[in-house]
Amino acid sequence: MKVNERAQLDNFAAEADGLAALAAGARVPTPVCRGEEGAEAFLVLEYLELRGSGDHAEMGRALARLHSLHGPHFGWPRDNYIGSTPQLNRRSASWSEFWRDARLRPQLELGRRNHLGAGLLEKGERLDEAVPRLLAAHAPAPSLLHGDLWNGNAGFLAGGEPVLFDPAVYWGDRETDLAMTELFGGFPRAFYAAYEKSAPLDRGYAERKTLYQLYHVLNHANLFGGGYARQAEEMIEALLAQA
Repeated sequence: MKVNERAQLDNFAAEADGLAALAAGARVPTPVCRGEEGAEAFLVLEYLELRGSGDHAEMGRALARLHSLHGPHFGWPRDNYIGSTPQLNRRSASWSEFWRDARLRPQLELGRRNHLGAGLLEKGERLDEAVPRLLAAHAPAPSLLHGDLWNGNAGFLAGGEPVLFDPAVYWGDRETDLAMTELFGGFPRAFYAAYEKSAPLDRGYAERKTLYQLYHVLNHANLFGGGYARQAEEMIEALLAQA
């Protein structure tokens, strides 16, 4: 059972929605029920005894299978959350517009309210204008994404079977999930080798990766401050030079 203040009831509803979606292509803890009691909200999930190590190659193949499930457009039927930050999922037929309008722009606007720094925000405005150029030659399919896939949101059952949890799902470029896995410690090489064997990456991923990772670094800057704002500014500088 996950318990939080009553205001987090919608966050739990979004989590349950995301887990139900991921279950179509990956092993997840099944949502049992959710609700509220007094000042608290709760979400009950199937109990899985997880381990930190297992078959990382199978996790790579499982993610490739998940990404083979495609939606009718970019976005998702409901908004959800990236951590505790609201995540917009407005429907879009254009990937570059979706990434700019529903991902980077809201984080930059939140950064302005959080006073992340004039330099970062000024460069962020220039990057906002450059996103269509950075993604102009890229036309991904709208894959089903975990949305927040780092090594803290994955584990293994006793037999080695991979399990995914704590999602922030939407239909988007599968490369965004891969880019996120390379942040905050990354996954073993076997994971990436198995994924690429099952679903080879398109040319230019290495250049797009920084743009996709920036969303999560900006979110960490808005949530936690510290050195994440400087890291985000350096990433924006690199992307502007690329553009």
